[in-house]
Amino acid sequence: MSTRALVAVFSVIVALVAAYYSSLLPELSMFSRASKALQRPALSNFTSNTQFSSLKNSTMASRPPVYFFSHGGPDVMYNKEHEVYAVLQNIGKEITQKVKPRAVVVFSAHWQAKSDLIEVNNALMTDLIYDFYGFPDYMYKATYPNTGDPELASHIIDMLHSAGIKSQGVKRGLDHGVYAGFHVAFDPMENPLKVPLVQVSLFHSEDPDQHYRLGQAMAGLRDEGVVIIGTGMSVHNLRDMWATMSSDDPSRPLPYAVSFDNALKEAVEAPVNERQMRMAMACGRPDAKQAHPWMDHLMPVYVAAGAAGSDVGKQLWTKHEGCFAWAQYRFGEVPGDSN
Repeated sequence: MSTRALVAVFSVIVALVAAYYSSLLPELSMFSRASKALQRPALSNFTSNTQFSSLKNSTMASRPPVYFFSHGGPDVMYNKEHEVYAVLQNIGKEITQKVKPRAVVVFSAHWQAKSDLIEVNNALMTDLIYDFYGFPDYMYKATYPNTGDPELASHIIDMLHSAGIKSQGVKRGLDHGVYAGFHVAFDPMENPLKVPLVQVSLFHSEDPDQHYRLGQAMAGLRDEGVVIIGTGMSVHNLRDMWATMSSDDPSRPLPYAVSFDNALKEAVEAPVNERQMRMAMACGRPDAKQAHPWMDHLMPVYVAAGAAGSDVGKQLWTKHEGCFAWAQYRFGEVPGDSN
């Protein structure tokens, strides 16, 4: 097997195991590692809360797009050989250099609150959660400078309450569903984000319409210059890990990785007046539970689509790899971009 293939295979293993353990172990155990490497960025590197507060009642010339990242495992930030690395870098530069948001709000597959409750991270200084186990020590020493925004978090809670969604503020670190992919897209040295970052939970449910409505409740943030990003995977099956790894070609996609990813693309790119219905129908496909035995990594794309409102969805890139698919989506137009 070639070196490139071996690197790709290792990436799949890391992502599978990381997601598996993060779905089983309680949140408190996740913080045991986080306390060892607190993130303490200098606030001068970021837009301050006062700056965002002074701007939040104004509107931008055009609404920023909404994005969905297929984020991979905690190794994605080190694996420059995988094609997704360059893809995430390009999307990140698009956001910082063209969209130029005033803040970022992110929904990760690795944070589900309760079936009827959303939690919002209202911490100013946000640590990292190393929500994976059994990997090289250096992965537990990763850093990602970032700062939260308690006032923006409070604003989000108010918006959720206005939409009839129960919510509460909590203090929590960023999980690898955020920081690993963001470290690639918004490299602290090469392409820093420089704006507040607030993470919001998913519901602890597999209800696509519930998550679509969650996104709709957040859509108004876009008028205040906030970019909304969902992070998960377009196909994510842990159960088939061993079958995939023991095959002659571990990177060869399983049939459902192709069929479901293609079906999701058709649903996301459907006419806006059909999108919610067609995306909900995708969850009922025969291959849906093969592609997502647990739907946590799929729900963030529903949040993103809901937040998109009348903006059209577009798949920017995808890759079918074993029991994974890596689709990246954007909803809406990039300011000044005629493509």
